[in-house]
Amino acid sequence: MHTRFQAIWSDLSPQLQQALTPYLEQDEFPAMFTAEQVNALKTQLQCNDDELALALLPVAAACAVTPISHFNVGAIARGESGHFYFGANMEFAGTPLQQTVHAEQSAVTHAWLRGESRLVAITVNYTPCGHCRQFMNELNSGTHIAIHLPGRKVATLGDYLPDSFGPKDLNITTLLMDKVNHGYQIDNTSQLAQQALQAINRSHAPYSHSHSGIAVQMKSGKIFQGSYAENAAFNPSMPPLQAALIALNMAGENVMDIESAILIEKADSLLTQWDATQATLTALGCRQIQRVTL
Repeated sequence: MHTRFQAIWSDLSPQLQQALTPYLEQDEFPAMFTAEQVNALKTQLQCNDDELALALLPVAAACAVTPISHFNVGAIARGESGHFYFGANMEFAGTPLQQTVHAEQSAVTHAWLRGESRLVAITVNYTPCGHCRQFMNELNSGTHIAIHLPGRKVATLGDYLPDSFGPKDLNITTLLMDKVNHGYQIDNTSQLAQQALQAINRSHAPYSHSHSGIAVQMKSGKIFQGSYAENAAFNPSMPPLQAALIALNMAGENVMDIESAILIEKADSLLTQWDATQATLTALGCRQIQRVTL
């Protein structure tokens, strides 16, 4: 079992411990449950989707990286596929607070990077802040996505974000989590570069058209992708590096173990991710950072 789950294990009920043990004891638990696994857990625990997601919040929160606040937030994104995706907040010492990732952003991005096409609900252990409400408003689920909190009645994103401003107000028809392929190509045939190419081809940037993607390689040799997710309100946009940091953290890797990275972006973009990416990776101890422009 990953050490991060050991700290909260005794807080879980014996029944939940028994149900989760076969999964969490795996060396490479992916911080998600497939629809088949969700159904097996519901049968064993005699609960429904909502109850299971709420019960899993402490496990998701255990994935948090909080060297600044020491305040762990967990989230579960529930896909239309029936899969459950964990998310947790992340903070990075030595970088501006703007680089912080919120739990809801983490769960949404985790689902997106794994190929989920639409979300039906988000379960979180604390009320979503305005930043996260606006971030979720970019989703193709729209304001109908259900928000679940402990001890509260279920509400929709529309209830939490009345009179919302989003992509449809700007006549944007391709929404976050819609399937896209921008068709970019590069000559670099290295595995890291090709993974970054996949990431930029999936990126969501309908406002600036400044598509970007990144791939990072860990000391273990594993590679993780991150795609840019732009937002109608601009500031809640998810940089590609933060998306990759979510992916590697959910996989149980340490953000301080990044060995190399390749960022791909358009040479003539209105926006660039390079400076922030380089500064954050340097703060995390990564020195092999490459930028490729198209």
